[in-house]
Amino acid sequence: MRFMVIVKATKEFEAGQLPSRDLLVKMGKYNDVLTKAGVMLAGDGLRPSSKGTRVRFRAGQASVTDGPFAETKELVGGYWIWQCPTHKDAVEWLKQAPFDDADVEIRQLSELEDFAEAFK
Repeated sequence: MRFMVIVKATKEFEAGQLPSRDLLVKMGKYNDVLTKAGVMLAGDGLRPSSKGTRVRFRAGQASVTDGPFAETKELVGGYWIWQCPTHKDAVEWLKQAPFDDADVEIRQLSELEDFAEAFK
């Protein structure tokens, strides 16, 4: 099973403040462990929403809004894509992350076979 592990943005992140050197070093080591274990398939930090654009579709029409966006708690600061046998395994891996203060969400990715019923 593949999972997206979504790290929520913080006010500091949205202000363009980089993580501490200590956290970056710890995160690098953690990512190495995940990669060597075959768990981590991809992962990146994102730029603040002030550098982003939101495209909203309503009734087939697209509207474009440049950042920054309100509601920091709803914004994504970074992500991983993990391969784990179960959701419980993904949770256990995440519990080892070197965060002191973070909100992180785990969501299973849909696979092609999840949509097979719709095409019968």
